[in-house]
Amino acid sequence: MKLLIIAPEQIPVPPPVGGSVEHCIYQIAKRFSSNHQITIVSLKRKQMARKSVMGNVTILRVDGGSKQTYLRNALERVKGNRYDLIQIDNRPSFVNRVKREFPDTPISVFLHSMTFVSPPMTTSKKAEADLKRANLIVGNSKSLKQMLSRAFPACNNKIKYVHLGVDLNHYFPNSKGEPKSFHVLFAGRLIPRKGIPVLMKAVKIARKSVPIRLAIAGGTGKASYKAYLKRKANSLGIPVSFKGYLSRGQMPGFYRTGSCFVCPSQKHEAFGLVNIEAMASGLPVIASRNGGIPEIVKDGRNGLLVNNYRNPEAFAKQIVKLASQPIFRRKLATQARRDAMHHFSWGQTAKKLSSIYESYLSKKL
Repeated sequence: MKLLIIAPEQIPVPPPVGGSVEHCIYQIAKRFSSNHQITIVSLKRKQMARKSVMGNVTILRVDGGSKQTYLRNALERVKGNRYDLIQIDNRPSFVNRVKREFPDTPISVFLHSMTFVSPPMTTSKKAEADLKRANLIVGNSKSLKQMLSRAFPACNNKIKYVHLGVDLNHYFPNSKGEPKSFHVLFAGRLIPRKGIPVLMKAVKIARKSVPIRLAIAGGTGKASYKAYLKRKANSLGIPVSFKGYLSRGQMPGFYRTGSCFVCPSQKHEAFGLVNIEAMASGLPVIASRNGGIPEIVKDGRNGLLVNNYRNPEAFAKQIVKLASQPIFRRKLATQARRDAMHHFSWGQTAKKLSSIYESYLSKKL
């Protein structure tokens, strides 16, 4: 199969900073079968080559600007080439223009959330028109697939899903064992929907029963929100270490400093990449029973799920449970690593996505 992947216009592939979507594109493409040829069109930044070749993966980088300018440059770069299938990541608005350039080539839209098929990014009518023109729609969880099916019932028969993965060679348990004191970790963007204030209040409650420290890794587009979180931590009187933005290379080391990982998401979480990174690092995860998270975190098996996730006391109860029961905690941690290895490697993601595409193309012939 000759597959063309059109990445979003904001961040290069592979991403030098941030860019979870671009990270997923890169990791999946690297692991596609050697029988396939993958071409990725992505944004060019200074000091980056216009073309990179790694085995069967070729990355072509073009100048950006607006979405329209980037897409025009991307299509100009691959004009005249033949592909068996084109994958557009997170930009359903690109479908119409790509279809005009490649009228006979099937198009798959790979969605990582509902963001780009919902207001304010687009209207429901425009999103439905864009998705109807696609031949396949792929979400990153069963939960996202279900949300897409409800929002766009006319597209239901072409919506699939694949779980994302983790690099098991980079994310692995601390060979020295757990830290001496109980360390709770959080990683993610510092934005309201991630539920950090709920977590900080939970830590304050839990500290009445067991000694706990909290470390928070992540950047934010709004310095004022980080300042608010720091003031909140001070007012609660809890020990919080704000690590700031950590690069992908620094994240495995961050996970290995923890005793458990908490994901207190307050709104729909399509997948939650941080949870499988923590699990691969041998950490039990406490997470909101929300969106696609229960497809990853299995309550009482590899972590703990919180039903009443807007209530800090509900998280505090689970934190105390892990902190005060080391045997139970290690049992969950061992299973978390095992489940990450068996179900959430990038190789498995690539294999399932490849299977979806090959099945579609074989039916088309």
